[in-house]
Amino acid sequence: MNVVIRPLRFTTDVDAMRGFLERLGLRSRIESERGGWVDMLAGHGMVALHDAATSSTGGRPGQTTLSFEADKLDEVKDRLEQVGFVDVTVFDEAYGRVLSVTAPDGVVIWVDERSDDLYGYKVHDVRPDERWSVTPALTGAEEPAWRRFLHGLGIELPLRFSSPDEPFAVGLELTTTEDLTEVHNRLTDLQVTRLDNTLQITDPDGQLVVVRG
Repeated sequence: MNVVIRPLRFTTDVDAMRGFLERLGLRSRIESERGGWVDMLAGHGMVALHDAATSSTGGRPGQTTLSFEADKLDEVKDRLEQVGFVDVTVFDEAYGRVLSVTAPDGVVIWVDERSDDLYGYKVHDVRPDERWSVTPALTGAEEPAWRRFLHGLGIELPLRFSSPDEPFAVGLELTTTEDLTEVHNRLTDLQVTRLDNTLQITDPDGQLVVVRG
């Protein structure tokens, strides 16, 4: 069983966010033929982009949520139930099977099952840049409970936890072994602050994206 982390960004400009992430080092894998959706690969992890204006779940422009992709949802369901998550539901959507579960802090998490039926989508044959990893930051999260949840998913992730007393939020963060000076040089037209081994970048949605060396 293979489960991959996939933060989902609701954006006002999918093309601009896609171009931004490609400049960082991610690669587009699947996009909707009608536009409004694209998922992007790093060497480890993914980022999905969704047009906020067409979101059926109330996603707000610039909001990032936490989601995952898996090979076999039934195995994920069994593992989550074994560690105490009892409201796990698997159902069919137009684009395939989806698992829903209430994670710690009352956060509803969606896990999409990887599908071979890609009608309505364009697939790009890409090789991800192994130097890049998707490593989201969780604010206002109960770390031990989230570690138990991730164990139930069957993954161990380098998530960063901060500010436990603040409201729950997901920050889009990446980690790279590429030289940060080279990364910075690709982004001279953007607002970028370098602090030691970290780049703080204002993305096309006006949100902060952190890249850690």
